[in-house]
Amino acid sequence: MERTWRWFGKNDKITLAMLRQIGVEGIVTALHDVPLGEVWTREKIRDLREYIESYGMRWSVVESLPVVETIKYGGPDRDEQIEVYKESLRNLSAEGIHTICYNFMPVLDWARTDLLHDNPNGSSNLYFSYAEFAYFDIYILKREGAREEWAKFEFPAGVGQGRNVLAEADELSKTMTPEKEHKLVENIIIKTQGFVSGNFSENDEAPIQKFRDFLDLYKGIDKAQLRANMKYFLEAIMPTCEEYGMNMCVHPDDPPIEILGLPRIVRTEEDIEWFLKAVDNKHNGLTFCAGSLSAGAYNNVVEMARKFAPRTHFVHLRSCHIFPNGDFTEASHLGGRADIVELARIFERENPDLPMRVDHGMTMLGDEERGYNAGYSFLGRMFALGQVQGILATVDRELGIEYKQPGFFD
Repeated sequence: MERTWRWFGKNDKITLAMLRQIGVEGIVTALHDVPLGEVWTREKIRDLREYIESYGMRWSVVESLPVVETIKYGGPDRDEQIEVYKESLRNLSAEGIHTICYNFMPVLDWARTDLLHDNPNGSSNLYFSYAEFAYFDIYILKREGAREEWAKFEFPAGVGQGRNVLAEADELSKTMTPEKEHKLVENIIIKTQGFVSGNFSENDEAPIQKFRDFLDLYKGIDKAQLRANMKYFLEAIMPTCEEYGMNMCVHPDDPPIEILGLPRIVRTEEDIEWFLKAVDNKHNGLTFCAGSLSAGAYNNVVEMARKFAPRTHFVHLRSCHIFPNGDFTEASHLGGRADIVELARIFERENPDLPMRVDHGMTMLGDEERGYNAGYSFLGRMFALGQVQGILATVDRELGIEYKQPGFFD
């Protein structure tokens, strides 16, 4: 697979010169300076593409060309925003960029409760605590119906059996301080969202109220309606994708659970099968994020990879470990539930040119002091990329595919 790296533009503390040295071939990025809902102009796309190419790499994947909320909940300006989206697709195609990773998650792009959770080896990883998330939902967000929903919450078979998340959230309320609450808000709303082209930024003065306002947009939107809205969007853009050779690949929900009363429609095998069949076009595909999918105890990640490899346009290789109580954390790229070794075999057989990036590496060896975006450390991801490069070299030898380490003897 093509070794790519998510990079956040010219202001990223991780430079393209650094990435070239560690074997990165393709860059995964976006026009983070373009406000939501505006056209990506050909001039802006070209400027960033040429900058990337000046370092000997290529702009392989757009992550993300944001699908604005009005498209997701079916607002009055949905059609207008779809036309904006189509214009951006045409401009990207004109500059030779044809793979678009996007998501259809309402409000939140991804969610964790702890961004620097201690590992036994002294590094740290992203972590999701159900009790802390329930506390945020009930005591900070004060969402209507949250307490009743958490009282009924059940874990999938095999994890969290007998656990009472609501009781744990109530117990947390006895020791929670304003400082701890502020940290939880930062972790869930700001630090995981503010550095992408999303709904929230570090400059938001009232993020909780803004969060409530976004949730209000989805009142009355259930799973069936969100599915219908996704189908509407995909059917509207597929003629443009056909004409200009654009591959759309949706990212699975992260985490793959229903949260905050919002429907989640890309979290299970059945969900993926539904949207691929609902708009049965080769340009309507999947970003196979092994990390997001492995955070769901009900997902057999390897079997899903085998089934959906023909419609996979982009791969995120990472892995999650689910604890017996149901909480989960990022795992080593050689461990966890995802079995990255077998995934490499599956996707290399399907398409050895498929773009792949490692994701959510450990924070290690001083990463935490360098101001990197949450989940996007340099040394931790470099370590993960080294692991995955070794996997790919071994798998390619098994399969009789020539493996070439970029940057050596070229």
